[in-house]
Amino acid sequence: MHPERNSNTAEMATPGVCMKIINARHNKDGLGTLSNPENFLNQDYQLLKQYCNINRVRYVDDMFPPDTRSIGKDILSPSDLAAVKWERPSKMVSNPSFVVDGVSRFDFGQGMVGNCWFLASIGALTFQDFILNQVVPLGQNYDVDYCGLFHFRFWRFGRWVDVVIDDKLPTINGRLIFVHSKDPNEFWPALLEKAYAKVCGSYSDMNSGTPSEALVDFTGGVHICINLSDPPPNLWELMCRAGKSKSLIGCGTPQGETSANTVLPNGLVQGHAYTVTGVKEVISQGQIVNLVRLWNPWGQGEWNGDWSDGSPLWQTVSPEDREMCLSVFDDGEYWMPLKAFCEFYSDLDICCLCPDFLDGSSSCHWKTSFYEGRWVAGTTAGGCMNNRDSFWTNPQFRVKIDKLLSDCSAGPDEKNMLVSLMQKPDKRNRRLVKNLHIGFSVFEAQRGKFPASFFNTHAPIAQTKAYMNAREVMAFLMLKPGEYLIVPSTFNANETASFILTILSKAETHVQ
Repeated sequence: MHPERNSNTAEMATPGVCMKIINARHNKDGLGTLSNPENFLNQDYQLLKQYCNINRVRYVDDMFPPDTRSIGKDILSPSDLAAVKWERPSKMVSNPSFVVDGVSRFDFGQGMVGNCWFLASIGALTFQDFILNQVVPLGQNYDVDYCGLFHFRFWRFGRWVDVVIDDKLPTINGRLIFVHSKDPNEFWPALLEKAYAKVCGSYSDMNSGTPSEALVDFTGGVHICINLSDPPPNLWELMCRAGKSKSLIGCGTPQGETSANTVLPNGLVQGHAYTVTGVKEVISQGQIVNLVRLWNPWGQGEWNGDWSDGSPLWQTVSPEDREMCLSVFDDGEYWMPLKAFCEFYSDLDICCLCPDFLDGSSSCHWKTSFYEGRWVAGTTAGGCMNNRDSFWTNPQFRVKIDKLLSDCSAGPDEKNMLVSLMQKPDKRNRRLVKNLHIGFSVFEAQRGKFPASFFNTHAPIAQTKAYMNAREVMAFLMLKPGEYLIVPSTFNANETASFILTILSKAETHVQ
C-alpha cells in the first residue's frame, strides 16, 4: 500500500540535545567523531578521489576486491559463484544515478543474501533525513568528478568510520544479485550494502542478524529491546512517543519449526526482520483501535489478517482515516492491530539517539557517559557472581548519582537510568565472531576500597535479567541518589574481550 508517507509517522524533533548521545559515544581524542570519522582500513576518500581524478583512472578497491573473496562462503552455489561478474553501473544501464527522486524504503528489494535485518534497518533509516545524510553522504553522483569511488559512514564500537568502496557490483546475467533498486538506474542501496559488507568482511558475513545491530551502526545510538511476549503495559504509548523522537524501529518474527523464510498462511515470514513505519489510532464501530504499520524488506509479501489491505474493517473507519491510511499495493507495507502485532512478532527494537521518549518528558534530558574496558583472562576476567573467588577482579565503575531536578522527578514506576554493555569483536569477519555471554551487576557502594569479601556479603540491587551471547545487553534501572558500583562481566571466568559501557541518566552522574 502507498499511504501518505509521513501523515501517520509524527514529525521528528530537531536534533538538539539528542545529538549529544552521538557525540558522547565515541573516543575523546577527536578522531572517530561524526565530524572527523576514522578512515576505515586507513583508506582516505579525499586522497583516493584526488589521485583518481588527476590520473584519470577509475578506482578499484584492493581492500575489498571485486572477486569471490568479497562475496564469501556458503551463500551462492558453485555454479552461481562461477557466473558472477563484477560490473560498474555504467555497464548495466546507460544513465546510472546515485539517487533518483529522493530516498525511500520503497526504492529497493532484498537479494540472495539473508540480510533482511540490514535492509529493514535501511527502511527505518529513510525516515530520518539528518541520520540518513550522516550515513549516506548525498553529494555523490555519476556526473561531476565521477571516478568509480564512493563512501559511507558507520558507527563501529565507539568510533565513526568512513568506508570507501569502488562501484563494481556483483551481477549474474547483467542483474544485481544482492540488494537491487526498483528503478534500475538507482544505485545508492547496492552501494550502501557493499560498504556495510566490507565492514562485516564479506557479503556472506551479513547473512543472518537482528535489526538492532545495523540500527546502532547507523546512529551510534542506544538500543532498547522489548520482548513482545511480555510487553510493558504502556507499549502503545512508548511506540507513539518513539515515533516522534528520531528513533529507528525494527522488529522480528520468531523462528519456526520449519526452515527459515517460510511464509505462513497469514502472510508473515518466519524468522524475518521488518521495519515499523508508523502507528495510528482509529475509531472503528465506536471503539479505539491501535494500528501498527510494518514493511517487509522483500518489497512484497504482506499480512492478510485484520486491517490488511483487503480487510473489510477499513470500511468501518472514517473516510478521512481510510483515505489517509489505505491504498492497496503489494509493496510489502501493511497495517495490523497492536494485539496481533504482539502475538505474531517476537521482539521490538528501538534505536534512539536519546531515550527522552520513555517517560514523555520534553523538559528533562538524559545525560550520557561512555567508557571502554577489557576483560583479560587471568587478571580482569572474573566471570559472573557464580565465581565468588574471582568476581571481584572484574572491571568496576563507581557511579555517583545526584538528586533529580524537580522537572525530572520520576514517578513511582519510572526509571532514571539506562545501562548498556556492548562487547567489541576481535575479528573483522562478522560470521567468525563468537559473542560471549555478558551481563552486569549493580551494587550500593560503600566508602573507600572494595575488598574481595564485599561481593560475598553484598547482593546486587540490580542486574541484567540473564547473561546473553548478544552484541549488546541493557537494563533500565530506578536508582535513588547515592553511590553505586557497576560491574560488567562475562558469564564464565577467564574469557578475554573488550567492551563498551554506556550510562544514560536523568540526573548528573560522576563515574570513576
